[in-house]
Amino acid sequence: MKKRGLKMADRIERDSLGEVRIPKQALYGPQTQRAIENFPISGQTLPTAFIRALLQVKRAAAQANEELEQLDEGTAGAIVSACDELLADKMLMDHFPVDVFQTGSGTSSNMNANEVIATLASRALGQPVDPNDHVNCSQSSNDVIPTAMQVSAVLSLEQELLPALKHLELSIRDKAGQVSHHLKTGRTHLMDAMPVSLGQSLLAWADQIAHCISAVQQQLPELLALGQGGTAVGTGVNAHRQFAAKFCGQLAQASDIAFVPAANPFTRIGSQDVAVALSGALKVCAVALTKIANDLRWMNSGPLAGLAEIELQALQPGSSIMPGKVNPVIPESVAMVAAQVIGNDTTITLAGQSGNFELNVMLPLLASNLLHSIRLLASSSRQLADRAILTFTVNEQKLQASLAQNPILVTALNTRIGYARAAEIAKRAYNEGRAIIDVAVEETDIERDELTRLLDPARLIANSDP
Repeated sequence: MKKRGLKMADRIERDSLGEVRIPKQALYGPQTQRAIENFPISGQTLPTAFIRALLQVKRAAAQANEELEQLDEGTAGAIVSACDELLADKMLMDHFPVDVFQTGSGTSSNMNANEVIATLASRALGQPVDPNDHVNCSQSSNDVIPTAMQVSAVLSLEQELLPALKHLELSIRDKAGQVSHHLKTGRTHLMDAMPVSLGQSLLAWADQIAHCISAVQQQLPELLALGQGGTAVGTGVNAHRQFAAKFCGQLAQASDIAFVPAANPFTRIGSQDVAVALSGALKVCAVALTKIANDLRWMNSGPLAGLAEIELQALQPGSSIMPGKVNPVIPESVAMVAAQVIGNDTTITLAGQSGNFELNVMLPLLASNLLHSIRLLASSSRQLADRAILTFTVNEQKLQASLAQNPILVTALNTRIGYARAAEIAKRAYNEGRAIIDVAVEETDIERDELTRLLDPARLIANSDP
């Protein structure tokens, strides 16, 4: 007879705390179900990239345990096959419903993976595969979750962010070559300054992105050093002495990335300075993207009452009430991404402070925010390159008109007539709305031909050509 309160689509399982009712078709078990019930917080699960890395960790652990004779060939093979099946499952995340805001060690997510893998492995093997004794053999949530975070970060950097940043850098350099002949009014404090070429402005952006790439790449050696094998507190209890090395070897072979055991697993479990440092590098990227996005917005402003130096590609109507209005939607999107990444960095910094003795207790939050930042930066960098940088056009007429009226060009006369006289010429030219050269002809004894040479914007930018 059906137990009172038990739905026809449910099943009953037991764990160390007693009976748990679980949806009948769910691959997970009682500890996952308890987490679902205990943490109905945000509806936000850990990122797919993290779950995939977690499965790769479990796969490599099973292979290492087989190699060290901690698991028999059949059990280890069934675990590996289950991981492969999940990694190929388009509905993967249906099996991993645990909220980000859970126990700080990520034990709920670790057990979620253990239970799902055990279910599939048991079915394939035709005999029980235990989530703890077999799938979690030689492991603890305390080393699995930090390891999965580092592995997912490395894979996301290598496969997503670094290629996207390199694409952005090359796109900017390509565009700089196309527009290098255009001269424009430079600006400091948003005020007119000495002229620059449009190419010089863009190459400055490109160098910013190159610095971002370097900053991210500098974090990779520490990210490759994994704490797996430290188990509960870093001592490696219940793990074979060679487990860490064998595990990293299997993971490196599967990923083609040179993961190695951390010199001190205590550091990787008790602190998350590596994650904080990576987040700092991601914040550098966010700041650089903000600079580029805002420059694009200013240069595109107008088309009549703004700078109107360039025209960004029209991608969508810009107003629900003003017909014909077109907004700089890609730079605005990028600026919002940057704001979010900077906010994520603050969260990661605070979470990184939560290492108490032998364990950091904000690991799921760290992993979620870190991967969120990487994903946002990667996608927005490609959009910025493809739908803003490479597609904008230059308003040469506007550039020349502004440049001809720029009173700051008088700076070029400082060495001939002195700062004070040059300032008087600039003020008069501005007040009378006249070109500097016309006023300079009247105020100095320098011939017009010589003034034309001295005030030539192309000459003025030459000393700073890259």
